[in-house]
Amino acid sequence: MKRAGGRLGVITVVAALLVGCGNDDGKSGTAGSADPSGPPGSIPVPSAKASVEAKVPRAEAPPATVDAKGAVPSFAPLVKRTSPAVVLVKGWVKKTNNFGREFLDSHGVGSGFVYDAEGFVLTNNHVIDGATEIEVKLADGRKLDAKVVGADKPTDVAVLELQEGKPPYPHLKMGDSDALEVGDWVIAIGNPFGLEHTVSAGILSAKGRTKDDVKGLDPTGYFNFLQTDASINPGNSGGPLLNLAGQVVGINSAVRANANNIGFAIPMDMVLQLLPVLLRDGKIHRSAIGITADDLSQDDIDKGIKAGARVMQVRPGQSGDKAGLARGDIIIEFNGKPVRSQHELRWLASIAGVGKTVSMRVRRGERTFDMRITLRELEEP
Repeated sequence: MKRAGGRLGVITVVAALLVGCGNDDGKSGTAGSADPSGPPGSIPVPSAKASVEAKVPRAEAPPATVDAKGAVPSFAPLVKRTSPAVVLVKGWVKKTNNFGREFLDSHGVGSGFVYDAEGFVLTNNHVIDGATEIEVKLADGRKLDAKVVGADKPTDVAVLELQEGKPPYPHLKMGDSDALEVGDWVIAIGNPFGLEHTVSAGILSAKGRTKDDVKGLDPTGYFNFLQTDASINPGNSGGPLLNLAGQVVGINSAVRANANNIGFAIPMDMVLQLLPVLLRDGKIHRSAIGITADDLSQDDIDKGIKAGARVMQVRPGQSGDKAGLARGDIIIEFNGKPVRSQHELRWLASIAGVGKTVSMRVRRGERTFDMRITLRELEEP
């Protein structure tokens, strides 16, 4: 995997397939639900200063300029409105030379965006992972120190807080990535190869890309990428992917090596499920069922089973074992939500909450039944 946020001026190939979007740091790695209320087309975001349960409604963003036939003649109005909130993120590592003097060594360069007027920034974890000091350059040229409020390596999400400056800051509104459809226009703004505030446009090419589709990813990570042909390059990592209302629908994160115009972004709906916990705890404590699952087989589909995840292994003494799950069971609902794949089941279980008791709907042979299960904390690999 090639990381897009690494040592300045050097792009290190870590694997032949995936490229992260900040400069390469030589490291591998690429997780409270959003309140559905609020203005149509925008998603409320947890206030970084208020309690973690509070939701801050965002005013609906004005629509992009269109002509009488609905075609978009120019993205310029959207870019002018949104680019002031896009930032350049630099990570530094403090080192000591042979004479005992400390100096800062460039660690990573990427993009980010202000999502809260008080000065909170979203970016990729791999852009700042391991940095001892972080600098954020605003669109108006100001350079401010930033500190990490929360970070999650398995989903490659990090939250920063600007220091020294004076709010309010220009900030972006959150969009509904789940409502985005394949073929919709999307726009990326970031700093590819250090070229600040570069804008590219394309369409949403696909949704739900996982580690099975994007080779070279950390198998312990959680991936549900949006795929786009909007140009994304090293340095774009952490920048926003926008819809035509100027709302953030994804965080640009990776590109496919040796393939033109295939980029991937973390969907904003996924990020918003993590954000309250990152603001409160600084990290994600994941829960787990204690099983290994796989997608449905062709035989399952032939029997008329439309969706679910088949249990392949039940770990002795873990939550699934104690609840009575067995090899071959098909989990079709988790805590009231339909399960469409084993990747979705793993994600839903991971964010449900350690110690929480949830319901699952299970099919065993010709019988379908409900069970209750108390989730344990996920064991670190």
